[in-house]
Amino acid sequence: MPKRRGNIKDHEREVRVFRNRSIVAAILILLMAGGLVSRLFYLQVIQHDVFITRSDSNRMRVEPLPPRRGLIYDRNGELLAENRPTYNLTIVRERVDDLDATLERLVQILGLPEDEVETFRERSLQRQRPFQPALLMSDLSEDQIARLAVNRYLLSGVEVEAQLIRYYPDPIVMSHVLGYVGRINAEELAELDPGDYAGTHFIGKTGVEYTYEDQLHGKAGLRKVETNARGRVLRELDREPPVPGKDITLTIDSRLQHLAYDLLGGRRGAIVAIEPKSGDILAMVSAPGFDINKFVTGISYDDYRALQENVDLPLYNRAARGQYPPGSTIKPFEALGALQNRVVEPDDIIYDPGYFQLPNDTRRYHNWLRWGHGRVDLQRAIEVSNNTYFYTMAYRLGIDRLSAFMHEFGFGEVTSLDVQGTSPGLMPSREWKREKYNQAWYPGETLSAGIGQGYFMATPLQLAAATATLANRGHWVRPHLAKRIGDETVEPPFPDTKADVQVDKRQWWDDVFEGMEEVMSGNEGTARKAGVGLKYAMAAKTGTAQVFSLGQNEKYDADELAERLRDHALFIGFAPVEDPQIAIAVIVENAGGGVSGLGRTLTDAWLLPNGKLGNRPGATVNEEVESLDGD
Repeated sequence: MPKRRGNIKDHEREVRVFRNRSIVAAILILLMAGGLVSRLFYLQVIQHDVFITRSDSNRMRVEPLPPRRGLIYDRNGELLAENRPTYNLTIVRERVDDLDATLERLVQILGLPEDEVETFRERSLQRQRPFQPALLMSDLSEDQIARLAVNRYLLSGVEVEAQLIRYYPDPIVMSHVLGYVGRINAEELAELDPGDYAGTHFIGKTGVEYTYEDQLHGKAGLRKVETNARGRVLRELDREPPVPGKDITLTIDSRLQHLAYDLLGGRRGAIVAIEPKSGDILAMVSAPGFDINKFVTGISYDDYRALQENVDLPLYNRAARGQYPPGSTIKPFEALGALQNRVVEPDDIIYDPGYFQLPNDTRRYHNWLRWGHGRVDLQRAIEVSNNTYFYTMAYRLGIDRLSAFMHEFGFGEVTSLDVQGTSPGLMPSREWKREKYNQAWYPGETLSAGIGQGYFMATPLQLAAATATLANRGHWVRPHLAKRIGDETVEPPFPDTKADVQVDKRQWWDDVFEGMEEVMSGNEGTARKAGVGLKYAMAAKTGTAQVFSLGQNEKYDADELAERLRDHALFIGFAPVEDPQIAIAVIVENAGGGVSGLGRTLTDAWLLPNGKLGNRPGATVNEEVESLDGD
């Protein structure tokens, strides 16, 4: 048998292979160790601040502290808008595991209708930055708070938050002056500064609350808190307190405001009273009003629809936005314009047969007294509100000069300083009609404008402002609502104030004032019944504004018309004539007449020590002190 060869080991080769493998293994170990050390160095040294911050974020967070909204007072220090404590339901989306399930659970716990889930979902999106709570529900009841407390372990990211909320002690009478605050909506959220409004869920929507939002809101603060793994606050680490909003004192006198609202007696209308020297708005009433407290936490759909569908339009601010034909209340202003433009002298006599006719025109423009007033000069024309006289003045002036002079008194313009949503009214002109209707201006339209009818429109606030300027003998002071903002007094001169109305002779003011005094105290005065027993000199003018036009030979008969087709009744006045302390404009829709007593009663309340004339009760729109002005 052949002999087998034995296997001889190559020790040198084995040693070489082992050595190479050991070197590779050592290199790999060194590389891995180096990578690990490098990564540890990167994490522990280079990224130290980043991870410390992240770590702190897991147990610490910064929360906004909303500021206290400034309070609102009347001129005598009576509180008109305050803040009361309440509890809100909020949610932080980042701390919620399942948003839909959480929202559905909230609806079930609170016993709300199922459609609230979608409402909650929309509200959860309305926030300014991540980890900021979104407001789901305001003004929780004690029962709702208790239910949420019992189920708190099921509601991660949901909190019941104590906060101050707006409350109005007198919500209806002050509704159109104060306005209201409401939830910040998505559109507002996109425009607001995230820092200024951090933690704030409400913003001024209308009125003073809207106009002075920047001053009332204040500045948000911050607090740094430590939390546990479930996001619950364990302790407060640091705090930067919020800066509260500034308190605002208004020019409004609550007593006068209430009296004006009561005088309207439930009728649709507006009353504005201004202090001529300062421009302070003493009262600004629009009736009917509405409950502004319902809007703070969110008015219900049914309540809001009821307000919108109410034929009396309670949401409509008649005082600042209502546009009405001013009627004969513009005659004192027109008289000054006729004097200034030298188309008449105070003693010039015009014979009134009961109508006016344009040259070469058979149409008759009737005086309100069909058989006419006979011989009429400027003062008597104002006293008896003679249409024929002012048709003549308007014809002589022409629409261009008439419109220009009326603009000097603020007609067709917004002249108030801080009344939100004011309307400019309409002072028609030749150019306006061409631009609006592409039509020429007709002479008959000038006559209509001359007695405050036709295209001519004014707001009660404009009429009061013009009357205050008239009382000041042409000196303009912009009407305003704010008297003090914080510690700063608001007083004239105000920016963009109109230039004073200039006339060539000071006596002309007296001529117009004497005619207006006769309105209240003259034998033929259109408000003579309201002027009985006056203890001061009052200049006034009554007016009526047609709701629809009569035919050439038709006669107005209120008894045959539906209530809402009857004429509007107007009144302007100021007193005392020698040192005016108050200027008033009144309009009552479809009243036909009977509003002179309202202006008289309001003036008594402001000027007389006991707030009324002797034992004379306060007049209302239903009192028989009717205007005799029927134009």
